[in-house]
Amino acid sequence: MTTATTGAAPAIRPLAPGDLEAVVAIDAALGRRSRRAYVERRLAAALREPGLHAQFCAVDGGMLAGYVLARVLEGEFGRSAPCLRLELVGVRPDRQQHGVGRSLLDALTAWGVRHGARELRTAAAWNDHALLAWFDAMDFRLAPSLIIDRAVGDDRDDERREDPLDAPGDTRAEIDYGSQADNSAALLARDRADVRTMSHADLADIVRVDRRVTGRDRSAYIEHKLAEAMDDAAIRVSLTARLEGQVVGFLMARADLGDYGRTDPVAVLDTIDVDPAWSHHGVGAAMLSQLSINLRALNIERVETIVAPQDFGLMGFLYAQGFAPSQRLAFVRP
Repeated sequence: MTTATTGAAPAIRPLAPGDLEAVVAIDAALGRRSRRAYVERRLAAALREPGLHAQFCAVDGGMLAGYVLARVLEGEFGRSAPCLRLELVGVRPDRQQHGVGRSLLDALTAWGVRHGARELRTAAAWNDHALLAWFDAMDFRLAPSLIIDRAVGDDRDDERREDPLDAPGDTRAEIDYGSQADNSAALLARDRADVRTMSHADLADIVRVDRRVTGRDRSAYIEHKLAEAMDDAAIRVSLTARLEGQVVGFLMARADLGDYGRTDPVAVLDTIDVDPAWSHHGVGAAMLSQLSINLRALNIERVETIVAPQDFGLMGFLYAQGFAPSQRLAFVRP
């Protein structure tokens, strides 16, 4: 896609359920693989929560010439201000280099301004040269955030087994499961807390933990993410962790096929919080360990997240859990 324009500008309108087949066909032509289920879920999500999704199409000569799908980021990755995340964009091959992509991006930008979003964010593989060139032409720049990921199968906890000497009354020092030390004689990390699939009943506890971590009331964001986790079985991989009968941490993640043009399923870790009163108890490691187990059952091979470069504490924790810089780059456009 380029910024060149030829002839009349296409008509831009919101995507509708009846556009599904055309979007799937264009996407398959561009990616040589059908992602029908992903596109269908994104259209359904927009109908369910229209305030959190922006989806437009370009119509030229009575035919769909291109599309763009984005969603609102409210508090993911520690954000404090809303922005838009560009997830999927495509232009029919015979309508490329005619300004269709720019028209779609202009419509998306206008929608974002009306809804209080300050930035448009997205990501791409470092070697997707065509997409990177289009981002450059559309005035995107590299974002300061770092995308990191790890293989789901790269779970160091698999080799950890319960220490038969770790009996009630044992006064030995507690093992730090965030360290790189060899803890082969220890409990599995996921056994250090009662980790469960998130449910509607957890809302108040999750809001409480999040407020203690962030110092902000993010009830609306938490409620939206919880509803998403409950309503869409394709992304239900969010977890809570309990110690002494109370929720002390939570993890919000989604697993889907299609974001940013990907053809392999990847889980995205949006939020991970642990009550400060329960830090250094292995809660975060327990949740990530259980997440790996759940993702393996879904045949998902990688999990990724985005970290601010100045968040050294979170970066260090995630690196200790096997995360490393991804082959994907983050981009932002005001």
